[in-house]
Amino acid sequence: MIRRHLVIMLKEPRAGRVKTRLGRDIGMTAAAWWFRHQTRALIRHLDDRRWNTSLAITPDRAATASRAWPAHLPRIAQGPGDLGARMLRIFRGFPPGPVIIVGSDIPGMTAAHIDRAFRKLGTHDAVFGPATDGGFWLIGLKRSAPPPRGLFSQVRWSSEHALADTLATLPDRRIALVDRLQDVDTGADLAALSA
Repeated sequence: MIRRHLVIMLKEPRAGRVKTRLGRDIGMTAAAWWFRHQTRALIRHLDDRRWNTSLAITPDRAATASRAWPAHLPRIAQGPGDLGARMLRIFRGFPPGPVIIVGSDIPGMTAAHIDRAFRKLGTHDAVFGPATDGGFWLIGLKRSAPPPRGLFSQVRWSSEHALADTLATLPDRRIALVDRLQDVDTGADLAALSA
């Protein structure tokens, strides 16, 4: 039976190294504290027996050294390169079958969102969870064939064009979209979620 894989991308929660845009608004220590607690809650909500959950961690040394996350989940190092290079490495590193990659700064994400995305991969080649800022919080590939060669080429990361640019790298593919969620990059994002 082909197993489904969920990969949660994480940064080691160190002040000044994680959520720096948020840190400029609320302080670097507060931003790292928020991220540490956000990721713990997210992992707890998404660790589900319907799929295998793995953690993709940066910096690479933190994949084995950090105690910030549950020890029972497999950890992989993200490796070098931009976000696209790191996600492509993840997609290529698993056996055939559906793989979903999610970010870790989306407080509204639940296991129900992940289940919906995996279901979409039954009839689609790729699935995306759009973010309100023009990016995406989830990407999944059916992976009945290797990822396309140009996947993630020329994507303007950390911009309102990230989703559109990525979709353009998947011509002639059946693509589904799931729920639009809010990520937390700034103090205003955090305040909007609190409201």
